[in-house]
Amino acid sequence: MTITVVHTQDVSPERMEERDGWAISEFRLPITGETGSATTVFHSIFRPGSTHAKHLHEVSDEIAVYLSGKGVVGQGDSRAEVSAGHCRLMPKGSEHFFYNETEDEDARVIGFYMNAPSVAGTGYKFCGTATPEDIAQPRDGLNDGILVRLEDVDNFSWKEAEVRTPIGTHNGSSNALLHITLQPGRSVKAVKFTNAEAIYYVEAGEGKISDSTEDQNITADSFAFVPTGIAHDIWNTGREHLEMFMVLTGAGSLETTA
Repeated sequence: MTITVVHTQDVSPERMEERDGWAISEFRLPITGETGSATTVFHSIFRPGSTHAKHLHEVSDEIAVYLSGKGVVGQGDSRAEVSAGHCRLMPKGSEHFFYNETEDEDARVIGFYMNAPSVAGTGYKFCGTATPEDIAQPRDGLNDGILVRLEDVDNFSWKEAEVRTPIGTHNGSSNALLHITLQPGRSVKAVKFTNAEAIYYVEAGEGKISDSTEDQNITADSFAFVPTGIAHDIWNTGREHLEMFMVLTGAGSLETTA
């Protein structure tokens, strides 16, 4: 197997039924089991006032990253506000929702259905609409799962990159979400995860990702799927920082990928 690079805008939006709670303006699936991945990736856009109603995934944890906009999330009976930079894990079997409460800004969210090759494979279950009363409840923080702001996470050096790990073994997840920053001209070389798949999302900047067969360009809003055991290099080929999120399926930290 080789590395697969997919740009979000090259993927057709899915037809999701509102009767199943999918009041989302745009929902794409750049990486799925058909790509060879154990984890399904989504890219969603919530127009102002739109909601993904109460639902749960019976067999899959969900990791989400909020890229723009702001809103309210529910996890069971608890509520919290989220905005750009929040990272969240919703445990399997736990009811949750999201509502974009901005009046003039889209909320962009990427997410990962861990160890599920499709949306249906997550055990998706619609649990009811999020009512005005649900949204108006006190936003005191979530009592289940993980919710952290990226800027509150300490960074460390990995090869030539700066890395933060908002979600991982340290806060109870068996799969990791990391954020990687590469300055212009810098690289991470000879990366090989022997017991985990890697999925990169390019938040900003441009670069290249390569394995033993080819070099591929990566740009903002693109994903790269790296199968288990594939050695690869990543370079920042632009003039700005290359900012990426990475999810590891099967490892809760970089230290446990070897």
